[in-house]
Amino acid sequence: MNVGEGGLPRRDVPAAFDAGAAAYDRLVGANPGYHPNLRRTARRLRLPGRGRGLRLLDAGCGTGASTAALLTAAPEAEIIAVDASRGMLDAARTKPWPASVRFVHSPVEKLAEHGITGPFDAILAAYLVRNLADPDSQLRAFRALLRPGGVLAVHEYSVRDSAVATAVWHAVCWGIIIPAGWWHTRDTTLYRHLWRSVLAFDGAARFRSRLRDAGFVDVRSATMPGWEAHVVHTFLAEAPR
Repeated sequence: MNVGEGGLPRRDVPAAFDAGAAAYDRLVGANPGYHPNLRRTARRLRLPGRGRGLRLLDAGCGTGASTAALLTAAPEAEIIAVDASRGMLDAARTKPWPASVRFVHSPVEKLAEHGITGPFDAILAAYLVRNLADPDSQLRAFRALLRPGGVLAVHEYSVRDSAVATAVWHAVCWGIIIPAGWWHTRDTTLYRHLWRSVLAFDGAARFRSRLRDAGFVDVRSATMPGWEAHVVHTFLAEAPR
């Protein structure tokens, strides 16, 4: 899967998010399901005991929406949140966070170079995997970062398995997302990338197979309510015990 065929090359993605960072929270906030569905995915991890004693990785945290979802599901966990876009991280850091949350500027492929090593009890990767140049290698790396029995949650767009979802995605992008992106930033690069990269990404069945091929077990997925039904999914996969 080559991201360049369906959107920006991996090397250009962080800069596109840098350019869109100032308007990002306003744009995603216009989607009434955006934050509730991130929280839904975090709850689907079923983290015990309010997260007490757990160590969690938020891979591709952006402006912190996924971090906040993890914090709601596990308020007593240690959370390390990473992103390759400095602009998105700068926006995240302006928000109030407990001392248990730490933000690190790093591409997800270079975590060890920035002192981030396992084991983690769970990893959340929201809207990240379709932006990677080599998703298979990164999924294997996530598995290696998890403790035995730890869970990876991938919160991601996937429309290929549904003609209706694909049509909805086209309509939402060209009717709302791309025009709104232009209105707020006078640049549609990031939003056209979003449109194309989702169309190029795996269908849900193929992505579940990709997770199994990466060595995960107990792989399953569930979609979201509302307009994001069969458009956004939670994929859950467990590191072998």
